[in-house]
Amino acid sequence: MDVMPLLLLVAGSAAVAAAARRTPIPAPLLLVAAGLAVSYVPGVPAYALDPHVVLPLILPPLLHSAATESSYLDLRAQLRPVALLSVGYVLFATLAVGWVLYLLVPGLPLTAALVFGAVVAPPDAVAATAVARRVGLPSKVTTILQGESLLNDATAITAFRVAVAAAAGEGMTWMGGVGEFLLAAIGGLVVGLVLMVPLHWLRTHVREALLQNTLSLLIPFAAYALAEQVHASGVIAVVVVALYLGHRAWEVDFATRLQEEAVWKMVAFVLESAVFALIGLQLPVVLTGLGEYEGLEAAWYALAVFAVVVAVRFIWVYPATWLPPKLSARIREREGRPGWKAPFVIAWAGMRGVVSLAIAFSIPLTADGAGFPQRNLLLFLTFTTVIGTLVVQGLTLPLLTRLLKFPPRDAQAETLTEANAQAQASRAAERRLEELLADERNALPVPLADRLRAVLERRRNAVWERLGQTNPVTGESVDDTYRRLSREMIGAERDVFVRLRDGRYIDDEMLRTLLRRLDLEEAAAFRETA
Repeated sequence: MDVMPLLLLVAGSAAVAAAARRTPIPAPLLLVAAGLAVSYVPGVPAYALDPHVVLPLILPPLLHSAATESSYLDLRAQLRPVALLSVGYVLFATLAVGWVLYLLVPGLPLTAALVFGAVVAPPDAVAATAVARRVGLPSKVTTILQGESLLNDATAITAFRVAVAAAAGEGMTWMGGVGEFLLAAIGGLVVGLVLMVPLHWLRTHVREALLQNTLSLLIPFAAYALAEQVHASGVIAVVVVALYLGHRAWEVDFATRLQEEAVWKMVAFVLESAVFALIGLQLPVVLTGLGEYEGLEAAWYALAVFAVVVAVRFIWVYPATWLPPKLSARIREREGRPGWKAPFVIAWAGMRGVVSLAIAFSIPLTADGAGFPQRNLLLFLTFTTVIGTLVVQGLTLPLLTRLLKFPPRDAQAETLTEANAQAQASRAAERRLEELLADERNALPVPLADRLRAVLERRRNAVWERLGQTNPVTGESVDDTYRRLSREMIGAERDVFVRLRDGRYIDDEMLRTLLRRLDLEEAAAFRETA
């Protein structure tokens, strides 16, 4: 097996992604452009996208990384718009785009057109998250886009399987398709619910940070594979498990959290970079075998499909945003009347990505005893749609966000909230310290006790000298006592931060910031010895 092409792909994409950080161009777009440019350089090996690699080996870790960084509470608060997009919109786009393509391409069967509709229906999780993170969208809009991108792949993959079965003449009915969809969705949810608690228990009871992080890397693959083995949605299983683990991450050992954050950032960076580069590198592959559709006719189909994909999202998003408040007084009282700016950004942020290409490449070669109708054309249109949405929408989204002039985040209010949260946590830690110092088993010299109190106010990282004294009651050294009391104080602060997050006084992003600060202090106080 020649590993050189893989090494070149990873190294080259990482270099381009690193260079993108010095430019105003989002990294996904620069990576796609680099892949397109390199695809025709003499001597560059052919990188044919293998759906048997992308779906089970690349998609699970990317979904896991995105889901653990998402907020379960925020997603639950936005459950209605997320469900309308991740399920309703994907099914609507499958039917609408498929029907238009059926009318557009002479001789293309409706079932084959619906296969293509399912392929291009889901906006990509990696693209949406990467671009939204770069342009600084409002938190509610970002939550909706992230929630949609986490779950819509499950809807699209199931719709794709149903459409392929119908195109292959396997007697698939509408009721059978609905049943398969419900089986995949409910099955994936059940698998995720069954796995999440024992996996979290295992993470909290394995004491070695390296073993815990090894387990963390295996979790998304195990959840996906187990769900797919029982014909359920592996995507939903991965997302359910990851959301739960991310929500309960504060219960895991601090060393694990620090290592895990670094490990998953590296994994996400490498995979995201390679995925976008792979999209550009597919150009020679999709152009092979176009035959009668080469030239102006293929370009016309590509432009028409791109326009339809963009229009269909607007057609769905605005009614899905405006109708619920009009139909429900409860929704209207809770959310008010929606404006037009946020739906416009959500509709425009419908970039497609590697998942659509991976699904397209899994279109079977034959259907109903003959070659699959216009398969090469469908691959080409998928590629042009992905490139078109990434380039056109991805490049214009930052400008659009600035032109719409969304109200900026109130940095002063966020700082005040963080300060109040820290003050509450520090008071709880101080009370805990005084309780502990009142016990003779925790006796410390006055200077060290004062330094413990001072660290609550200054949040200063320090490395204490080993004093060599021992507690006459417990026999432990003063240094060990100090470290133990410091851990108790940090634990008290951590409990308050989590309680404030659960009460929605602070959000998950602020919780992660505050916990990381405590983790670093705990790591400094509890430095492992070789």
